[in-house]
Amino acid sequence: MDNISTDRLNISIMSLEDEELLFDLDQNPEVMRYINGGKITSRTDITDIYIPRLASYLTPSKGWGLWKVVQKANLENIDERQHFLGWILIRPMGFFSEKPDYTNLEIGWRFKQSAWGQGIATESARAVIELLVKHQADIERFSAIADENNIASINIMKKLGMSFINTQQHPDIADDYKIVLYSMKVNRSMLIET
Repeated sequence: MDNISTDRLNISIMSLEDEELLFDLDQNPEVMRYINGGKITSRTDITDIYIPRLASYLTPSKGWGLWKVVQKANLENIDERQHFLGWILIRPMGFFSEKPDYTNLEIGWRFKQSAWGQGIATESARAVIELLVKHQADIERFSAIADENNIASINIMKKLGMSFINTQQHPDIADDYKIVLYSMKVNRSMLIET
C-alpha cells in the first residue's frame, strides 16, 4: 500500500519493529484516559500484547495495520521519533470476534497530546480512508468506536462523515464498559476526478 503525504504529514504503515514509537505514545496518562482510565502501557505489554495483536491483522497490501503519522520537517535525516504524532488503526470490524466483517473497516486513532486540537487526526484519517477506497472495491463501510465520554474522538467521527449507530458493550473490555459506535457508507463518487 502506498505511503501518503499531505501538506503537513507523512503517513505510512507501521512495522512490528516500531515498538519504541508505540511505547512512547502510551506514556502519557491523558493519551490513555479513554483507553484504560489513564494507565500508561508497560514495555512488557507492548512486547507481549500489542505487537502480537498487531501482527495478527497487519496486512500492508490491504492497508490493515497501524498507519504511522509523522509531522513533516524542513530538515532531512531527522530522528523520526521527534516528529511521530500518533497512529491511525485500520482492520476489519470485529476482527477478534468469530465473525469479522471484511467489508466494514474499523478506523481508530491515538495521538500525542501535543497534536490534539489541530485537525491532525481528522486529516490523517481522511487521507487513509481515501487511499483505501481508491484501491479496494470491496470496502463498503468504515466504522469507529469510542468511550461514550470521549467527545474529541466522537467529533472526529462526525467530521469524517460518520453517523451514530448505537451504544454498546466494548468488545474487548468487561465490567459493563460502554462505547459508542459510529459508521459511514463508502461514497465512491467522491473519488471521481472531474
